[in-house]
Amino acid sequence: MPDAPQPAFRALADPTRRAILQMLAERDMTIAEVAEGFAMTRAAVRKHLTMLQEGDLIRVYPRGRERLTTLHPQGMAPVRDWLRYFDRFWDQKLTDLQDVIEHQGDPQ
Repeated sequence: MPDAPQPAFRALADPTRRAILQMLAERDMTIAEVAEGFAMTRAAVRKHLTMLQEGDLIRVYPRGRERLTTLHPQGMAPVRDWLRYFDRFWDQKLTDLQDVIEHQGDPQ
């Protein structure tokens, strides 16, 4: 399987970055507005935003003298696709188990 979701998984691994994504799901924010939600320096928040941007989970656009940070939901597609593989795996395992249970009392 290709490494396509690797940067997104790396970005999602941190609880602060997941919290930032939840904030951005509500509305677009400047870096300063994102930083207000955390007890850390603006530089530390900027590092988290960089990781999210590298994971293609957010986009940063200039707006006048500010930089507007917005959620990029399409960036979750590689993660979603990777997880779907396991959905299919477990669906098949549960179907196999159901078949065994349903046929347990059948004469052989």
